[in-house]
Amino acid sequence: MSQKTPPKTMEPPKIEYPCPDYPIKVIGKKSDQFQSLVVEIINVHVPDFDESRITIQDSSKGTYCSLRMFITATGEQQLKDLHEQLIASDQVHLVL
Repeated sequence: MSQKTPPKTMEPPKIEYPCPDYPIKVIGKKSDQFQSLVVEIINVHVPDFDESRITIQDSSKGTYCSLRMFITATGEQQLKDLHEQLIASDQVHLVL
């Protein structure tokens, strides 16, 4: 008789800090100020942020805009604070 192993529970991947090239995607209503607002917030939490690596994609109707970027994540608190400040903006709809 074979013994069944218990199913593995899915755990989020462990992040080792500092984590270079940590991906962030920010989605909001397309406006002239959206990208500059996001960059301003990120610069508060990531002083060495490289703006040249931002990828911009407009929605099919051009109403929304997504910004994809990479940061060097230094810890969970940094990521939490960054997420909270981005979401607190009335221009940001979603942070991934």
